[in-house]
Amino acid sequence: MADTDKAEGAEAADKPAEAKAEEKTEAKAEEKPTKAEAPKVEEKKTEEKKVEAKAEERPAKAETKAEEKAETKAEKAAAPKKAEKAASKSDPQRPIPPGSVGSWMHNTAVIAQREFASYFTSPLGYIVIGMFLLLVGVLVFFPFAFLVLRKASLTPMFNAISWLLPLMSPAIAMRTFAEEKRTGTLEMLITQPVRDVEVLFGKYLGALGLLTVAILATVTYPLVVSRWGELDWGPVAGGYLGLLLGGGAYVAFGVMVSSYTKDQITAFFVAFVVGGVFFLMNKALMFLPTWAAPWVEYLCPDYHFASISRGVIDARNIVYFLSVISACLLATARSLDSRRWS
Repeated sequence: MADTDKAEGAEAADKPAEAKAEEKTEAKAEEKPTKAEAPKVEEKKTEEKKVEAKAEERPAKAETKAEEKAETKAEKAAAPKKAEKAASKSDPQRPIPPGSVGSWMHNTAVIAQREFASYFTSPLGYIVIGMFLLLVGVLVFFPFAFLVLRKASLTPMFNAISWLLPLMSPAIAMRTFAEEKRTGTLEMLITQPVRDVEVLFGKYLGALGLLTVAILATVTYPLVVSRWGELDWGPVAGGYLGLLLGGGAYVAFGVMVSSYTKDQITAFFVAFVVGGVFFLMNKALMFLPTWAAPWVEYLCPDYHFASISRGVIDARNIVYFLSVISACLLATARSLDSRRWS
C-alpha cells in the first residue's frame, strides 16, 4: 500500500511539472509567430509612411506645376511686349506700339527720343554737326576776327552762328513730317493711341535736341578764347541763350513747313528762303518808310538776337521768340488735325 501511495504521489508531482512544460512550449509557440510577423508589421508601417509622404507630395507638386504654368503664361504674355520694345529700340522709325499709352509727358519723351535717335541712324546728324562746326571755325578762327577786335570777345562767333541758323535749322527740320509722309508712316503714327500734340512736341523736341547738341559743341571756343584774355561771361551766356531761342524759332518754322509738304527738299528750300528773308529784314531798313521801319525791325529775328547776345535780357525779346515758336507749332497742329480728318 505504501508503495502505491508513493507512486501516486510521484505521479501527482510530475503532473504540475508537465503542465508547466506544456505552458512553456505553448508560450514559445505563440512567441514564434509574433517574431515572424514583426518584419511584416514594420514593412506595413514603412509602406503607410510612404503613402502618407506621397499624399503630402501631391499637393506640393500640384502647386509647383500651377506656379510653373502661371510663370510660362506670364512669360508668353510678356514676350510680345519685349519684342516690341526691342524692335522699337533697333528701329527708330517704327511707330509707337499701341500698348505704350501713358501720360502725355511720357509719350512726348518717347517720340522725342525716337526722333533724336533717327538723326544718328543716318548720316544726316553727323553731316549737319560736322558742317556746322567747320563753318563756325572757318568764319571765326580763320580770319582771326577776335584778334582784330584786340580783346577776348565771342561776338564774331555768335554773329557767324546767327547767320548759319537760317541754313542749318531747315536742314534739321525738313525730314520731321515730310519723310513720314513720303514713306507712309505718318498715317500709322497718328492712328496710334497718342495725341497729335504729343507727336508734334516729340518731333519738335527731337529736332531741337540735335540743334542744341551742335550749338553746345562750340563751348570749346569760349574756353580757348578765355586763355588769351579776360572774357566777359555775361554776354557769352546771353549769346548762347539767344542762339537757343533763335534756333528754336527757326526749327519750329521748319517743322511747320515740313508738315505741309511731302518732299524734304521742298521743305528745306521754302524754310531756308523764308527764314533768310526774315533774317535780312533789318538790313533793308534804310529803304523803308520811317513809319514801317520799327515794325519790320521787330519782325526780324536777328534784331532780337543781337539784343540778347549783348547780355541784355529783355522780356520783349523772349516773348518774340516764344510767340514765333507757339504760332508755328499751332499751325503744325492744325495741319496734322486736317490730315486726320481728310
